[in-house]
Amino acid sequence: MVEIEIDGKKVEVQEGSMVMDAANKVGTYIPHFCYHKKLSIAANCRMCLVDVEKAPKPLPACATPVTAGMIVRTASDKAVKAQKGVMEFLLINHPLDCPICDQGGECQLQDLAVGYGGSASRYEEEKRVVPPKDVGPLISMKEMNRCIHCTRCVRFGQEVAGVMELGMLGRGEHSEITTFVGNTVNSELSGNMIDLCPVGALTSKPFRYAARTWELSRRKSVSPHDSIGSNLIVQVKGGKVMRVLPLENEDVNECWITDKDRFAYEALDSEERLTKPMLKQDGKWQEVEWQVALEYVAHGLRNIRHEHGASAIAALATPYSTLEELTLLQKVVRGMGSENIDFRLRQSDFALDHQVNPWLGMSIVEFSELNRALIIGSFLRKDHPLLTARLRQAVKSGAKISILHATDDDLLMPVANKIIAAPSAWLSALSEVVVAVAQAKSVAVPAGFEGVEASPAAKQTAASLLSGTSKAVFLGNAAAQHPQASQLHAAAQWIAEQTGAKLGYLTEGGNTVGGYLANAIPGKDGVNALQAFAQPRKAYVLLNAEPELDSHDPQVATAALKQAEMVVVMSAYKHGADYADVLLPIAPFTETSGTFVNAEGRAQSFNGTVKPLGDARPAWKVLRVLGNLLGLQNFDYETSESIRAEVIGAETDLSARLSNVSKLALQAATGAANGGLERVADVPIHFTDAIARRSPALLQTQDGQAPKAWLSAALSQKLGIVAGDRVSVKQGQGSAVLTADIDKKLPENVVRVAAAHASTANLGSMFGAIVVEKA
Repeated sequence: MVEIEIDGKKVEVQEGSMVMDAANKVGTYIPHFCYHKKLSIAANCRMCLVDVEKAPKPLPACATPVTAGMIVRTASDKAVKAQKGVMEFLLINHPLDCPICDQGGECQLQDLAVGYGGSASRYEEEKRVVPPKDVGPLISMKEMNRCIHCTRCVRFGQEVAGVMELGMLGRGEHSEITTFVGNTVNSELSGNMIDLCPVGALTSKPFRYAARTWELSRRKSVSPHDSIGSNLIVQVKGGKVMRVLPLENEDVNECWITDKDRFAYEALDSEERLTKPMLKQDGKWQEVEWQVALEYVAHGLRNIRHEHGASAIAALATPYSTLEELTLLQKVVRGMGSENIDFRLRQSDFALDHQVNPWLGMSIVEFSELNRALIIGSFLRKDHPLLTARLRQAVKSGAKISILHATDDDLLMPVANKIIAAPSAWLSALSEVVVAVAQAKSVAVPAGFEGVEASPAAKQTAASLLSGTSKAVFLGNAAAQHPQASQLHAAAQWIAEQTGAKLGYLTEGGNTVGGYLANAIPGKDGVNALQAFAQPRKAYVLLNAEPELDSHDPQVATAALKQAEMVVVMSAYKHGADYADVLLPIAPFTETSGTFVNAEGRAQSFNGTVKPLGDARPAWKVLRVLGNLLGLQNFDYETSESIRAEVIGAETDLSARLSNVSKLALQAATGAANGGLERVADVPIHFTDAIARRSPALLQTQDGQAPKAWLSAALSQKLGIVAGDRVSVKQGQGSAVLTADIDKKLPENVVRVAAAHASTANLGSMFGAIVVEKA
């Protein structure tokens, strides 16, 4: 540690840190634009010049390392004169458009110009003009005259998002920030550049001219859209969500959020919002009062239980529902005498039920400190953008990542070892890693693995895992949805135990872990989500679920719903008109209170930020009243907090209740893969849940486009298909006509066709045999 003095205050800081860090520790504010604690030092705005004793001229605080005994004055005449000089230069070309600038009221330049700017400009020459640029539907670069070249946006792309989408062109006053040859900005974290911009050069396109910052009230919330539960500030005006920003939390999302968290709010006021309870009478939809709708539901469920038995009733939810909603849903179903409740609609192998409560296996902070990791079956960058950003930082510090997957997507970071194989070959690839680990450690190969030969890639992966100190094996969304998920888990668990690594799941939704804690999974006599559709029931209650988009096999799900006597849809949106009998409008996460338990087992409660739209009601209240109408015991909750208290108490760290360890026997893959064409289905980032898939801005992005049928180069040659051709894709009883594209890194017999989109909803399961023909 080194002791220095800042404005008369003594402070000890780490050797090698900068004057700015010391000032932050003391609580002394030094004006700055280009400095940001999460980005590298650029020292190009010069606003943080300070007076250092014995230095001939002022020095930039962000780039001056501390030395023992250093004396710094941040507000001496010399420092202030330098800072005022810099401010005059920064304002030379800056337009005077504060009254119409979206940044007005929260602008660093505006704030500092008050303290360090002159009352009049001495500059009489012409100001420079920078042409506007179109970089896509999320970021507006219309007023690039305002740019002060702090390069925060450029550094963010390079260092955090992993892709340099913006760069600087020209020199001196002809410098400008631009994209490469008219490209748009497509990173899934791009919206953070808007927050980073200290002036109004980069602004939010959807929020543009919608409200002034001082008209907005700020409310805290938690994102349901991905597994880490990013902390949000929801900004509200006149009872409407106007903007969503990150709430800094170093342990969860640092100071970033994904574009999905930031821009999905547009769907909260979509025309598709369901605002009144509706019943289908004689094939026509009619709006009714809540009392009528709920009595109809209670009467219908009682009748079905009476005629067909309680097991004819099933309830299905999604992991984007709160802990409280899932708790009451399972209580209603179990109160009726049925055990058919599930929230894992995309899963297909349930052999681990009641053994494993999948979670990250560590804290998010520990995750970013790993130096070896094996990731199995994950579309990592799109499924978990913020976890990937943490992994990117770890790789920069020397971490080595190995992946086993069916696609070789660009993760925007160096990957040490890759095993790219068709989904049906994942278990045999993992079996090879098991054998390689056993050989490297000179231990006996597990029973049944004697005939397995380890490939060079498997040996390298094993060697990598055995060499690190802080290491982990992770199963991604695709591995959890895989038909052999339990066997993949058993192999991953053996590898983790033998290499001294932790075992974890990169979970799917904002409340996947909470679903297990709420016991929203079938009991011993109950059926899981796959069986609930494969063996059709007479009544279905759907909470936040659109089975035609959210199921492992939408064909089977839709057929089951159409034959049912009663389907109750509890949703914030109008959907399921062709199979539903009752539509109950429930509040999305911004209009209700509740709790999400993220991947690391952290319970985060939040309150509603606006009133429910129309006659929509929080789902937990609807389920409570339904419980009362059905005459069920213990349904007298008055607040969502009382439900939370019953399920998890006042705890926020629930990791002690979670375990990834199963007792399942380890099995080697038997028999060769069939060699026929097989599908791998990703869930595109902006189609994961009901809110995201209805956001106009997100649907205009590259990730929001309709899915294509991705073929390997060898397969496209064999079928005589070129990129851009229309192809007919058949699976099970259904087919879809899609545009073909070529992915040279795909295994030869794999066709990548996304799930969760209307254009592919007629196809069968997310994995399995598929037929592709020229349309």
